[in-house]
Amino acid sequence: MRPSTKIYVRLRRRSTAALSRFRISENTFMAILAVAIGLLSGLGNYAFRKTIDFFHWAVIEQGVDFFNISFDEWSLNRLLVVLFPLTGGLLMIPFGIFFARDLKHGFPAFLVQVNLRGAKIPGRTILTRGLASAITLGTGGSAGQEGPIAQIGGAIGSQFGQAFNMSGDRLKTLVACGVSGGVAATFNAPIAGVFFAQEIVLLSSFELSSFTSIVIASGMSTVVSRALLGNVPAFAVPPYMLASSWEIILYIVLGAIIGGLAAGFIDVHFRIKDRFDRLKLPRLAKPVLGGFLVGGVGIFFPQVFGNGYEFMETVLHGQGLWYLLAALVVMKVVATSITLGSGLPGGLFAPSLYIGAVTGGAFGKLAQMLFPGLAISPGAYALVGMGAFLSAATHAPMTAIFLLFEMTASYQVIIPIMLSCVIGTAISRHFKKDSLDTVELSRAGINLEAGKERNIMKSLKVGEVMTRDPESIPENMTLGQFAQFTASTRHTNFPLVNRRGQLTGIISVQDFMGVVFERDLMDLIVVKELATLDVVTVTEEDDLDQAMKKIGYRNIEQLPVVDREGGSKLVGLVSRRDMVSAYNRALMTRSLEEESDA
Repeated sequence: MRPSTKIYVRLRRRSTAALSRFRISENTFMAILAVAIGLLSGLGNYAFRKTIDFFHWAVIEQGVDFFNISFDEWSLNRLLVVLFPLTGGLLMIPFGIFFARDLKHGFPAFLVQVNLRGAKIPGRTILTRGLASAITLGTGGSAGQEGPIAQIGGAIGSQFGQAFNMSGDRLKTLVACGVSGGVAATFNAPIAGVFFAQEIVLLSSFELSSFTSIVIASGMSTVVSRALLGNVPAFAVPPYMLASSWEIILYIVLGAIIGGLAAGFIDVHFRIKDRFDRLKLPRLAKPVLGGFLVGGVGIFFPQVFGNGYEFMETVLHGQGLWYLLAALVVMKVVATSITLGSGLPGGLFAPSLYIGAVTGGAFGKLAQMLFPGLAISPGAYALVGMGAFLSAATHAPMTAIFLLFEMTASYQVIIPIMLSCVIGTAISRHFKKDSLDTVELSRAGINLEAGKERNIMKSLKVGEVMTRDPESIPENMTLGQFAQFTASTRHTNFPLVNRRGQLTGIISVQDFMGVVFERDLMDLIVVKELATLDVVTVTEEDDLDQAMKKIGYRNIEQLPVVDREGGSKLVGLVSRRDMVSAYNRALMTRSLEEESDA
């Protein structure tokens, strides 16, 4: 038995004894664990931030001083900024050698692990994912820290759950506690942390017991963050004011523009990622190439480096030329897609905020020039754009709305942000049904909202479980011949085929029972006259989820399987029993895999 396993066993025994001795209810025990997870998530956020700061100091600040680089004036030395993200790519090589499995699994894979694979996250993720993401951000990679800190917090919660032998929904809740704590500490926004966990990680499934634990963890993590970093918001936002009711129309227009841009960002991001996947380069060379390309963008637009928090603050205060902000919309999309597409770890939360801020800032500047009489504040549009883009890209409007509300502490921001978020999300969903976090899952045939059972069924194909060369009967068989045939078989449903082997109908013994006593008809009527001619069929490429739905619609036991090209040649049969057996085998295999991964 490994030392870590022995520790888990001792903790489990002592906790069980304590629960019995002090008569602590399960919900109370979950609340106690939520406090511990929240405290550790807050400490994890602090350590993660300091690690990012260290790499930023060691690579960028020291590099700027050593090479005498100025970001305010152009000089040939500016070309050397390409070395900063390139260094991050080179530092990623050891991680790619020793911890490739941890780096390959980004936030979408984390969601799958939480919702479909038992929420058992390895403890080493806290160090490997955290350190690798800190290198990416500290050396200038265009990414966010919220996705990694959510995974770090989730891993902390999972370790508590595994230590006390929890499984199922309880373990999933503890992971959500860690996620909410990490996000809350990052933004000093406990309510936004709760909604992030509920809306994005738990897919909006609400239970009072789990919600209580998540709230506790988010609050405790925020307390730790404020104690260590001060009670300051993630962004210093100026007071928000709605100068005129007519501005509501402009915010609606901004929401519509952002909805289209968010859909475009999703499309461009995965196009660039697919390009990197198809590159015939060694796996470890791709992050190096990605760092080099991001450095090339940073020569002309250094504002795209890192999470961009400092530059976002200037935009929120109304600074920046509109055409520079408009150009940064494109440059940030490209830089972020290259960073993450090449294999450098990081999140998409901060880039979404950044793109929304510069979009809103550019829109506000143009509106200010077109409508000078409205006393428009471009920073206000940058603020609303920030939340609207986050909502549209992640399909999580509640998280965005409450994040902005906590950042501004102003009720006046609620109406503009609600309208912009809802409109932006609706338009983004119209063009892209998947969010940034679910595109890869949909490509793999995974629908997290469908649950574990349906996703297992979706992963299995009809061709893997069907019976080939099934018993079939010619369509011109007489009822007398059919009666003799059924006496020698155990099946009750039979497909009909013509001379070319094409499916023309299906008949059951029940269809035959109505005329079985009509002896005069036995040699006069053929089976096709009693058969069902409108046959529900599937192909080998269909998944079992689709097949089970078709069986459910008609309440039948078997489905004929036909060829994909013509759609009429019979190639097999699949039954409800076949599908249930295949599901049980796949469920057992996945359960064993989860145990081995833990």
